[in-house]
Amino acid sequence: MAEPSRPLVVKSTSGADRPEACNQAFTVAAAAVAAGAEVSLWLTGEASWLALPGRTGDIELAHAAPLADLLELVLAEGTVTLCTQCATRRGITAADLVPGVRIAGAAVFVEECLRPGAQALVY
Repeated sequence: MAEPSRPLVVKSTSGADRPEACNQAFTVAAAAVAAGAEVSLWLTGEASWLALPGRTGDIELAHAAPLADLLELVLAEGTVTLCTQCATRRGITAADLVPGVRIAGAAVFVEECLRPGAQALVY
């Protein structure tokens, strides 16, 4: 019997300012979901804008899967969270978000990262 995969927490701090780092975070999160892992993707800093409808199209990267497709996969099987402070600094509210994205703060991030066996990656 296969061992259950451990939880994976991926934080993207980059958006259009660093498209390769941003795409890598989304790609890793989506690949982990496809592999059956429990995935939590956090959007912080410039990645915060990607929690808004249509904004994933702002980042195009040659030879990379479209962010919209990757986000859709993670939302279908995992959790996507926008940092509370990052949302507030940008005037983003829960009503503005892509359906399925939640807003939560540092306490929830730390709780997820400290779960037994959890692995956290920051891009």
